Amino acid sequence: MAEGVEMGVPMRALLAGARRKETELVVRVRRLVEAESPSDDKAAVDACVALAAAECRTLSGRVKLHRQRAFGDVLEARFGPRSKAGAEKSVLLLGHLDTVWPLGTLKTMPCRVRDGRLWGPGTLDMKAGVAMALTAVEMLTEAQLLEREVVLLLNSEEEVGSPVSRPITERLARECAAVYVLEPAQGLAYKTARKGTGNWRIDVKGVAAHAGVDFAKGASAVRELARVVETVSGWTDLKRGLTVSVGVVGGGTKSNVVPAEAWAEVDVRIARKGDGARMERRFAGLKARDKRCGLTVTGGINRPPMERTRGTVKLFERARALAADLGLALEEAATGGASDGNFTSAMGVPTLDGMGAVGEGAHASHEHVVVEHLATRTALLAGMLVGRGLGNRG
Repeated sequence: MAEGVEMGVPMRALLAGARRKETELVVRVRRLVEAESPSDDKAAVDACVALAAAECRTLSGRVKLHRQRAFGDVLEARFGPRSKAGAEKSVLLLGHLDTVWPLGTLKTMPCRVRDGRLWGPGTLDMKAGVAMALTAVEMLTEAQLLEREVVLLLNSEEEVGSPVSRPITERLARECAAVYVLEPAQGLAYKTARKGTGNWRIDVKGVAAHAGVDFAKGASAVRELARVVETVSGWTDLKRGLTVSVGVVGGGTKSNVVPAEAWAEVDVRIARKGDGARMERRFAGLKARDKRCGLTVTGGINRPPMERTRGTVKLFERARALAADLGLALEEAATGGASDGNFTSAMGVPTLDGMGAVGEGAHASHEHVVVEHLATRTALLAGMLVGRGLGNRG
């Protein structure tokens, strides 16, 4: 008997059910994609959240909206039996509804199916993953296999760092035995590790002077910034998975004026939690070499790394066994990008990422989802939600 069946999870039946729902699933994705939802437009995000909330209510979800002022509202929906003391803990499905695409993008990137692919802004990152989660819940409910509570959390500002949803994510994660992140796959693989992210801004204040008449009286902010750029760039340690990238710089006013101001924006990626505090100390300790210049350094670590923990590996091994029952060789991967799963993993909650759609072009004009993988990935997600074999964390 296949291992998936031994676990009591009817994977082949789930796959057959997902295939029957493939057309409906594609329609569900398109509805979400056509509700454009850039992170910085609260009204647009709220409209997309309202659409998803209506879908959840149709599936008998217990919906709660976490109202926000500056960003879109955060959607929490619970499915299946209510979690009780002593019962198996809930599972958290974690995703987001905001995208990087401004309103009107559909005019130049229409949502359409062509050549076996579903194209459009936000298809891959990550409205297809949200639609897959809703379809998986629907399948399990219809088959009476939803034996533990499933919590779906859809954040509204993940693409800009999750400034308001992070505490909600962390609070709900504490209640759960596992977190499944609906972000896109890495190729065909699930993600068991992600780098943490940090962002800093360095502002340099110098002394302006006429570059020809009073050059010696000036203190070049640009030159000082160049020294700082060399310093922080030297902190990169590829063996540790630590990168420091100065991505944007600016400064000066005219070529014949010694520049009084300059600035840089820095991206930092870390693979190890301990490197976050170390980098924060290093940035805080930056000093100007030219004493006439002043440095102002702001920023810090935004997301801790999602490290490959025992709990996450256990989830992946379960997923790989279920996939094998479908004849699939599921692989794991690590990525330099971050997600809200970084937060939950850093809390010690087993977190498996990349459980959404397969495709290419996230944040790019060729963003799309490969339709042929939707049913299989949805069946695998549904299998992971069946309440057998997870146990209770803690």
